Amino acid sequence: MKITRDLYQGSLTLLTDFYQFTMAYAYWKSGKAEQEVVFSLFFRRNPFQSGFTVAAGLDYVIDYCRNFSFQENDLRYLEEVKNSDGTRTFESEFIAYLRDMKFSCDIDAVEEGEVVFPNMPLLRVKGSLIQCQLLETPVLNMLNFQTLIATKAARIVLAAKGDPVLEFGLRRAQGIDGALAASRAAYIGGCSSTSNVMAGKLFGIPVSGTHAHSWIMSFDTEMAAFEAYAEAFPDNTVLLVDTYDTLNGVKNAIEIAKQLKAKGKSLKGIRIDSGDLAYFSNRAREILDRAGFPEVKIVASNDLDEHIITSLKLQEASIDVWGVGTKLVTAYDQPALGAVYKMSAMKDTSGEWQPKIKLSQQSIKINVPGFHNVKRYLVKGKAIGDMIYLEGMRPKDTVTIIDPIDPTRRKRIQPAQAEEKVLLVPIFRQGEKVYHRPDIHQIRQSTLDRLAQFDKTHKRLTNPHIYPVGLEESLYELRTNLVLKTKPSEITE
Repeated sequence: MKITRDLYQGSLTLLTDFYQFTMAYAYWKSGKAEQEVVFSLFFRRNPFQSGFTVAAGLDYVIDYCRNFSFQENDLRYLEEVKNSDGTRTFESEFIAYLRDMKFSCDIDAVEEGEVVFPNMPLLRVKGSLIQCQLLETPVLNMLNFQTLIATKAARIVLAAKGDPVLEFGLRRAQGIDGALAASRAAYIGGCSSTSNVMAGKLFGIPVSGTHAHSWIMSFDTEMAAFEAYAEAFPDNTVLLVDTYDTLNGVKNAIEIAKQLKAKGKSLKGIRIDSGDLAYFSNRAREILDRAGFPEVKIVASNDLDEHIITSLKLQEASIDVWGVGTKLVTAYDQPALGAVYKMSAMKDTSGEWQPKIKLSQQSIKINVPGFHNVKRYLVKGKAIGDMIYLEGMRPKDTVTIIDPIDPTRRKRIQPAQAEEKVLLVPIFRQGEKVYHRPDIHQIRQSTLDRLAQFDKTHKRLTNPHIYPVGLEESLYELRTNLVLKTKPSEITE
C-alpha cells in the first residue's frame, strides 16, 4: 500500500520546513553531516484531557521513508532558492550530495493502535545527523495528526459502549489529506466505517452512507422519496426522517417497512439528524415497536462527540448507531497533539554514545536523554505501568519508575511477577524495511485489544486516573545529573 505515491505521484522529500535544509547544508559545510545521532519523537500531554493516547500514522512514515529521495525537479528547485542578497542559498556540491543520498537510518516505533502516554518515545531514529534532521518535520506531521484523531475516535467509541460509530466528516475535514488521514485514523481508533469513498479505496475501510435531505426534497412528497429509495436499495434501506417532521417521518418509514416486509425484505434503520435526539429517538422507538418493527435500528447524527454521546446514554436515548463527523475529523476541542522530535544521543569521535539533553525553564520541556526504549508491565493481562529505560540495562529484581515531572510519583515493579512487552519495535534497519505491516483491520482490532488491557479508571472521559509511566531509576538519575551539569551556574552577588 504505497500511500504517498498513490496520492501524490512523486517524492514528498520537500514536505518539510526550510530550516531543515538550512541546517542540513550547515551540517554538510561543517563536516558533521554523517555524524551518527539518535532522535526521539514524543508528546508531553495526553490530548482532550484524556487518560491515554492511541498511536497512529506509522504507515505513512514507512511509505515516506521508502520513497525518500530527491528527484531532479526537487534539486532544481533547491538550486534556485536565493538568499536575500540574490545569491544561491545552496552550492552545487551540496545539491550533488543530496542527489546521491540514500535513506539509511534505523527506525524503531510503537505499532499503530498501541496505547501510549506522555514522554515515552513513539518513534526513535538512528542514523546520520543530516538524514535524521531531514526526517523531523514529515514524521511529526504524519504522527501528530493521526495519533490525535485515533485518540478522539477511541474516546467516542468508548462513550458509545459497543454501539457502532460511523465516521462521516469528509466535508468538514481540513483539506483533502486531512480528510483521508482522519478517516484512516478514525477507523484505527475503533470507528466501524467511513463515508469517505477514496479512503475506502486506498485503505480498505468499510464505507457506509444513506441519503441526504436533498434526496427527500427532490420529490413531491417524503413518502415518494422513501419509496424510490427503498426501490433502489431494498436490501439496505436506511431512511432520514427529519426533513420536515421527525415523528411523521417515522410513520412514513413504517409504511416503507411494511412494503419491504411484503416483499421478503426489511427496513434496516432510520436516521435522525436534528432536534432533541433523546426525545425523538425514544418516541421513534415506541412508534416502531408498536408497529411491530423492533429490529429497525435508530441512527443518530448532528455534531456528536464523546461528551454528547455520554449524555444521551445517561438519558437512555434509544440510539443504536452513532454518526460522528465534524468534531472527530477536526479534533474539534484540541487541534494539535504537540508531539516533538528531539536529539537524545550522539556518537563522539571515539565512537561512544553521549546522551544529549535540551533544557528549559519549564520542566515539562526537558527531554529524556540517551538511547532509550519503553517496557510495559502487565499482570493477569492488565497493564500496571510503563518504564522508559536505557537500552542495554541489566535485568533487576525490582525496578522503580519515577515520573519525570513529579519525582514524588514513583512505582516499584517486580518484573519476575509480571509479563513485559517492549513497545518500540524495529521498522527499518540501515534503510531497509524489516517490519511486517499489518492490515488496517488488524490495527483496529489491536486498538480495541490494547485498550482492554487498561483499567476503566484510566479510560473515563473526565478526570481519568493517571496511568503510571516513568523513567527507570538510573535513567532518572542520568537525566538529573545532565541537567545539573549542563545548566549554567547562577551568578550570585
